[in-house]
Amino acid sequence: MSKSLPYSMKDVHYDNAKFRHRSCFKMITQTMLTSNLKRDCISCSTGKFLVLLMIGGLAYLMLTNSGSGHSDSNGLAKGVSFNGGIKEGDKSIMDGGNRFRRFWRKPPRLPPRLSPDEKGSNNSFTPDSVKLNGDSKWIARQQSVKNAFIHAWSGYKEHAMGFDELMPLSQRGVDGLGGLGATIVDALDTAMIMGANEVVNETGAWIETHLSHRIKEKGQVNLFETTIRVLGGLLSAYHLSGGERGMNSTHVGPRSIVYLETAKQLADLLLSAFTSSPTPIPFSDVVLRDHSAHPAPDGQSSTSEVSTLQLEFNYLSTVSGDPKYGMVAMKVLEHLKTLPKEEGLVPIYISDNGIWKRPVLGVSRGHGCC
Repeated sequence: MSKSLPYSMKDVHYDNAKFRHRSCFKMITQTMLTSNLKRDCISCSTGKFLVLLMIGGLAYLMLTNSGSGHSDSNGLAKGVSFNGGIKEGDKSIMDGGNRFRRFWRKPPRLPPRLSPDEKGSNNSFTPDSVKLNGDSKWIARQQSVKNAFIHAWSGYKEHAMGFDELMPLSQRGVDGLGGLGATIVDALDTAMIMGANEVVNETGAWIETHLSHRIKEKGQVNLFETTIRVLGGLLSAYHLSGGERGMNSTHVGPRSIVYLETAKQLADLLLSAFTSSPTPIPFSDVVLRDHSAHPAPDGQSSTSEVSTLQLEFNYLSTVSGDPKYGMVAMKVLEHLKTLPKEEGLVPIYISDNGIWKRPVLGVSRGHGCC
């Protein structure tokens, strides 16, 4: 009887396994388990971890920079400077970082979009063009607001038509804003948005018939109040009536060009507040019939007033194609940037010679509250 073999059956199975076909995945996993990689990872020091982290960060920056360098989302040539001295290369890196942060940022809520049928023809502002999700409560509230507006307009039309304001208790009209029919012009764009076509017809007819003549003959007006109420009202009416698209989308009231031409007539006279001043800070009052302007009796203007005229004047330059309106208005902001500030704050008043008036700090109203 022969002796037993010097190795066990486990050895036999091991020898046979060496010649058996193994998959690539199994070879990799067995290699990793039998190598020192696991031990090396466990014993990895803090220094090695930081080096790996740095290498990964550099690789990400290189990939981001190279990916954004081939194409620019704004279609600008490489090397062109942006406002504030930022070049395209720097902007590409910033864009890459912004794309990375988008993964961690909650997307903003967007306003609901209307279907083409709901928008109606040429973005009309009629009541049928806006559907409030069939919610009768909100439709009733909307109608209540519209009824209140029409009630206020009816009282003004009956007792103060053509005046700037209505005194509700004495039921009479007063011209406290220069006599340009400020309430009429100021209410026009609201009537357009609400779809109050009867009010749009009445206000539009008055503007077409009377406003141009009043601009020529009236006396002193305040630059700020006239700009935000009359000039702004005319430009809003021009926009809402489809003037920028070359057609009248409301189908009520005068042609949109009437609003634009009247706005240009008024703005040409208001420019004297800028051209008469020795500094970029405009005078506060304008005499329309004399084409002249003068400062306030105390020689100072509200900082929030002179620095919020740019909206109307810039928009007028855009729709009229004449840059003169926006240029004089923007010079005000350029001058304000050169003046000293205290912890980023500016005084309430500024004089017509272009320097601050004390007290330095305070809370003042801005354009949006009017």
